[in-house]
Amino acid sequence: MSETEPSVPVESERDDETAENAEQAVVAVDAFDEREGLANRLDAHTGDGVRHRAFTCLLFDEDGRILLAQRAERKRLWDTYWDGTVASHPVEDQSQKDATRERLEEELGITPDQYGDLEVTDRFEYKRRYLDQGLEWEVCAVLQATLHDTSFDRDPEEVGGAMWVDYEDLYENPRYYRQLRLCPWFEISMRRDFEGDADPVPDGERE
Repeated sequence: MSETEPSVPVESERDDETAENAEQAVVAVDAFDEREGLANRLDAHTGDGVRHRAFTCLLFDEDGRILLAQRAERKRLWDTYWDGTVASHPVEDQSQKDATRERLEEELGITPDQYGDLEVTDRFEYKRRYLDQGLEWEVCAVLQATLHDTSFDRDPEEVGGAMWVDYEDLYENPRYYRQLRLCPWFEISMRRDFEGDADPVPDGERE
């Protein structure tokens, strides 16, 4: 009988978030952002999806420019697209504001002493699919604040790039920024902001 090499575990070549997502949970909610339970994060973003709680944060400087962040290549959904400053999901028993502060520091090295009070300015439901990779189905809170110290140090594992952009010009003249592929939740939040539809109390309608 010939000898065989001992079996060696084969590591996956995937370097995106799939494995991480499969081990995490998101807060499932109804159309009014009321908790319904917990859902596996990967299940919530594949198949028909599970509606869940999320947030996006828009940070501005004192001249009205917004800090945009490009999603890293390893992101499973909307990789390399440009987003607001940060976006993610609060975990069980975590407030939107606490989750936002956490992600700002983790992804961009921005600490609470650099900005004023975070304000929840909007909350809306939306559902969008991304290629054949999955979908987002979220009730998304929008938080805004102004930075008085604009320094940051991005984590390249999370943020592929960052830039300051005139917020009003980005909305009014999208043709000047057509090279930037924008995340759908950011586009929705920006439109609602400028068109006067922003409301921190969800209306139960889907964008």
